[in-house]
Amino acid sequence: MRTWRLFVMTLLAAAGTTGVSAADVSRAAFGKADGHDVEAITLSNKAGTKARIITYGASLQSLLLADRHGHFDDVVVGPPGMETLLAKPQFMGATVGRVANRIAKGQFTLDGKAYQTPVNDGVNSLHGGPKGFDKAIWDVVSVAKGPAASVTLRLVSPDGDMGYPGTLTVTATYSLDEKNRLTIDYKATTDKPTVVNLSNHAYWNLAGEGSPRGAMGLLLTIPADHYTPIDSGLIPTGEFRPVTGTVFDFRKPTAIGARVRNADEQIVYGKGYDHNWVIAKTLSPTPRLLVRVEDPVSGRVMEMLSNQPGLQFYSGNFLDGTTVGKSGKLYRQGDAIVLEPQGFPDTVNHPGFGSARLDPGQTYHNVIELRFSTLAGK
Repeated sequence: MRTWRLFVMTLLAAAGTTGVSAADVSRAAFGKADGHDVEAITLSNKAGTKARIITYGASLQSLLLADRHGHFDDVVVGPPGMETLLAKPQFMGATVGRVANRIAKGQFTLDGKAYQTPVNDGVNSLHGGPKGFDKAIWDVVSVAKGPAASVTLRLVSPDGDMGYPGTLTVTATYSLDEKNRLTIDYKATTDKPTVVNLSNHAYWNLAGEGSPRGAMGLLLTIPADHYTPIDSGLIPTGEFRPVTGTVFDFRKPTAIGARVRNADEQIVYGKGYDHNWVIAKTLSPTPRLLVRVEDPVSGRVMEMLSNQPGLQFYSGNFLDGTTVGKSGKLYRQGDAIVLEPQGFPDTVNHPGFGSARLDPGQTYHNVIELRFSTLAGK
């Protein structure tokens, strides 16, 4: 009898420990794209936070997050399912590449050879072209539960894909731990010289997806002294311009909507914010703070860290009321923001911006760490 009691107590203790400390993972069907199955992988922790990743575009499809009162909302803005996503693609939640952001006229030169990638943003190439990584179905390599729940997805982009040289093998690992940290870890290798700049294109609203308050009341802090101004085609001019005295100074917490309608020429070009902030001019060996976002009403806070030198901040300027969201409401301008850690836009044509080159034997790495918390108060 004593032995049986000890056995039962051991089982209960093990079950209790697992329930308290282990982050979990589950898998389910999500829909179809081009006749192929799309899967959803959900990571969850003991705080009740749940991150859903879909294999289409290696995308962050939703993130359930508690406010200061313990009420959960989805803070990732996007369509409810594959049908809506395919009908109006807008990179929502997706992994973007092979080169995120814009390439002027879709052209670049590597080792003396000129390359032309398809244009899909006026005369420019945007986020890898019309069939970039956001429109591919990625393979699930592994899933794991434990101190952190994780899923690793893989995509092989063949030589010549969207005009880019070299076969590129990419992995995207999403992990959620018990400290309410969601990490997105991108790695890539190539078999011949190429250019790479990957990022995640989630649309965020800490007030909650579909909130009537929109996202313009969110407070933004960006620890950057300079940004890269753009021309009328949204291509960087090559200048590093100080933020001091401009609508681009977010070194102190500032409501996004406070200056987004300012008549500044740069705001006119972007129809709002659609610019790169210079966090540094080189990669960091470890993730550093790129941006802090606070919602004063819900109390939700997100800190985004990365090893990348730039942060592209887009204020949802082209949401035009034609996309139906998960809440059944139409998304309009200012309902969400996008924050993309990456190399500077059009680096392939600006030597002063650094390099997007990747050679055989090297590994491209972009690690994005999202730390979630809540403010004290009512």
